[in-house]
Amino acid sequence: MHIEPGVVDGAKILLSVGTASVACALMVKTIIDTLRSDGVSALITRTLMTTCLVFLSFEVLWHHPVGVSEVHLIMGSTLFLLFGAAPTALGLTLGLLIQGIFFAPTDLPQFGMNLTSLLLPLFAMSLLARQIVKPSTAYVDLSYRQTLKLSLVFQGGVVAWVAFWTLYGQGIHATNWEALTSFAAAYSVVVVIEPLLDLGVLAMAKRMNRKDRRILFSSRLTAASAT
Repeated sequence: MHIEPGVVDGAKILLSVGTASVACALMVKTIIDTLRSDGVSALITRTLMTTCLVFLSFEVLWHHPVGVSEVHLIMGSTLFLLFGAAPTALGLTLGLLIQGIFFAPTDLPQFGMNLTSLLLPLFAMSLLARQIVKPSTAYVDLSYRQTLKLSLVFQGGVVAWVAFWTLYGQGIHATNWEALTSFAAAYSVVVVIEPLLDLGVLAMAKRMNRKDRRILFSSRLTAASAT
């Protein structure tokens, strides 16, 4: 989902500063909420785990250039269900930053765009989860249909933002549309696979020791909502 160098350049990059600022403001709010509910140690532990998994997704797991960008199994909904919104947002941010600093310095000018493309879909997915998951239902008891909806919002949001940056930077023409279509088609495969991955890891989490779950994962994973 990376915005490649040169897709958006010059003064147009300034827009990404604004969108990334909005995304970071939302992230700060979720961090404060998590600190109040779970504490500093839990946030740090879960953030370390999400950062490692995000980096694994970006640099180690299968990723392939398709159309205007690259297709990754980002595991956005998986991380959200296991660790919560704040650790996932921090993990996406830090993973993206580590990749840019140490492995792909040419991606750093696009950092604001790439961050926007990941975080805003994450927060949209978090909002949807509140709507479609009953407060009495723990995440380990979600159905494929529910996880599919979450994945659709996250992955669809990523594709939508990539399309926006591409059209914003390069204009509307046939070549762009063809590249965007191929990129979106490739990501449709991820949308099908990711809910299956979600159900698999949720099933494993359900079988874990209760103490381990409390330390490592979001309380919402195995318990009803407090509100």
